[in-house]
Amino acid sequence: MTRFSLPARRALAAVPATAVLVLLPTVAYAHVTVNPDTTAAESYASLTFRVPTESDDASTEKLVVDLPTDTPFLSVTPRSLPGWDVEVEVRPLDEPFEVEGATVDEAPARITWTAEKGNEVPPHEYQEFAVRVGALPEEGTEIVLPAHQTYTDGTVVDWDDLVTDDGKEPEAPAPVFTTTAAEAEGGHHGTASDDVPGEASGEAGGDASGEAAVADDAPVVDPVGRWLGVAGIVVGAAGLGAALFTRRRA
Repeated sequence: MTRFSLPARRALAAVPATAVLVLLPTVAYAHVTVNPDTTAAESYASLTFRVPTESDDASTEKLVVDLPTDTPFLSVTPRSLPGWDVEVEVRPLDEPFEVEGATVDEAPARITWTAEKGNEVPPHEYQEFAVRVGALPEEGTEIVLPAHQTYTDGTVVDWDDLVTDDGKEPEAPAPVFTTTAAEAEGGHHGTASDDVPGEASGEAGGDASGEAAVADDAPVVDPVGRWLGVAGIVVGAAGLGAALFTRRRA
């Protein structure tokens, strides 16, 4: 009867945990998602879209995000991303409204990021696309941001499905978040006064209201990197244990 040494038994026991650690990031980040740095009403928020390439043999070459038109953002400024061109499209509003005595009849409606040759997102990797928007609408507003991902083989994946009444997650859910209560007076949140200069033309860095929009250069926390780091440690331990086990049998 073959007997396992204690190191080998520990290594073999770690293998299922390793599989879980490796799979979890893939499951958790398989969809296009949005992460706002604040959801407070009346605030200016930095939205980070995380876009994974799920194809085995094609890369992501374009991302299009549709902006809300019923509760439009008057200020939209994408963060510069090396190797990618970005454009903000402005469209007329169905229902113009008044802001501080001025009539607003158009607003940013779509953002398009396009990779320059050689900068596409390879298979099984991801990229983050950031944009500063504001001001967020009143508390309890659901902000739906349909995303359209184009691959180098011509495939387009539309991330625009909504959760059904039974709460079941759709196959291609749209990036979405819900606004919360405005921060108390004196609390810190992004405003137009924090902004950097931008153009009102609606192109990259543009601001449809004629005011500037905030550029957020804060570092992005990478939970995927942390997961993979832990998984790598466990995989290494499992490999060492397997080697010891092989030597024991020999």
